[in-house]
Amino acid sequence: MVSTSTLLDKVSRARHILREMGTVVVAFSGGIDSTLVLKLAHDELGTKAIGVTAVSPTLPAIELQATRDIASEIGAAHRLVETDQLEIPEFVQNDAARCYHCKTDLYSLLGTLRSEYGATCIVDGTNVDDLGDDRPGLKAAREWGVRSPLLEAQFTKADIREAARTLQLSNWDKPAAACLSSRVPRGITITRSTLSRVERAEAALIQEGFRQCRVRDYGELARIELAVEDLPNVLAAGRRERLVEILKGLGYRFVTLDLEGYRQGGVTLTPPA
Repeated sequence: MVSTSTLLDKVSRARHILREMGTVVVAFSGGIDSTLVLKLAHDELGTKAIGVTAVSPTLPAIELQATRDIASEIGAAHRLVETDQLEIPEFVQNDAARCYHCKTDLYSLLGTLRSEYGATCIVDGTNVDDLGDDRPGLKAAREWGVRSPLLEAQFTKADIREAARTLQLSNWDKPAAACLSSRVPRGITITRSTLSRVERAEAALIQEGFRQCRVRDYGELARIELAVEDLPNVLAAGRRERLVEILKGLGYRFVTLDLEGYRQGGVTLTPPA
């Protein structure tokens, strides 16, 4: 666990980095990483910091509402911009570069807003732990000159959660989130109907009280991932039957539970035989 003094040093460094920027557009997804950036940017820059959320078919409605709520909680300026990655053929084909095309679309939008607001920088929530993942989106960020104050200040994921808790951000323990397209195996074409179905399936799980959940979409088969400690709960009397009925009502023929539990990037490269 990071020491209090070390964490305070990192927070101070991030604040200093943002102050030096002067005016920023924050790529704000509503996740804890970008929330901390928006909070620190608002504290240091006030109205010269604006959070921007891209609204598209890949963003669940519940996550969109979360961006509104947390921006209001912080008191930060917040703008929604419409986009649609499903109009990008390279994105729809869903290969290993999918996230690159998605982020390129996002940063082109933010680049326009940067000019509109006369902002010095576009900033995001990338941190040290992100560097160990396969993230084509980071390549797009660098191409667009996006800066990452948390990375520059050497924040880890654990640092971010602890800093958010200390700053009393209500989403400090929010489970990791990702766009709906991450539920579709690579090589399978992403469609509007698939994204909608996944969103409704996961909404049913959330309604049942499962905070960390994914529904991986394999056409006729839905693979449910939950936090390991929640696995027994999904089999509770009445709940299993209810969820099976809901998911089958969405068009799945088979509803399966992954005994490994939730894990980041848990969708496989190709659908199961």
